[in-house]
Amino acid sequence: MQVLLTSQQLSDTVRQLADQLIKSHTDLNDVVFVGIQQGGVVVGNDIVSNIRQISTAQKIQYGQLDITFYRDDIRKEILAPDTMNIPFAIENKTVVLIDDVLFTGRTIKAALDVLLDYGRPAKVELCVLIDRKEHRQFPIQADYVGATVETRKTDKVKLINNEVVLIDN
Repeated sequence: MQVLLTSQQLSDTVRQLADQLIKSHTDLNDVVFVGIQQGGVVVGNDIVSNIRQISTAQKIQYGQLDITFYRDDIRKEILAPDTMNIPFAIENKTVVLIDDVLFTGRTIKAALDVLLDYGRPAKVELCVLIDRKEHRQFPIQADYVGATVETRKTDKVKLINNEVVLIDN
């Protein structure tokens, strides 16, 4: 197991992502943030917390998206759904999807499918902590990236104990 981001580096990266999002969206009234279960919610909680500390005068809307029933890679087992909580309208809003690791793009494709069941956003942007772009299977790229790492396809990148680690397989 190799540490890609220490706890301090993770904290700094999350803060940098929050800063980028605020610079891109000076008026947050028409922006909603949505963390993708599970890892994206962990990262999203931290990013939105940072945004709330910086933009104290603005209301920040944040929700959680469950893609369990929209995944195309798990068909044989019964899965318990994660928490779905989108307590606001996304119609004509800019939706910033937040995930921990962008790998093949399949999770983001499923998230987009779920999102469209909730309405038609004006725009969807993607914010990821880690981009493993050499393994993409869909033409999906992030608008905001904390770090890009080179990995083998069989490797796993995980958030464990407030660090980002690479697990060799």
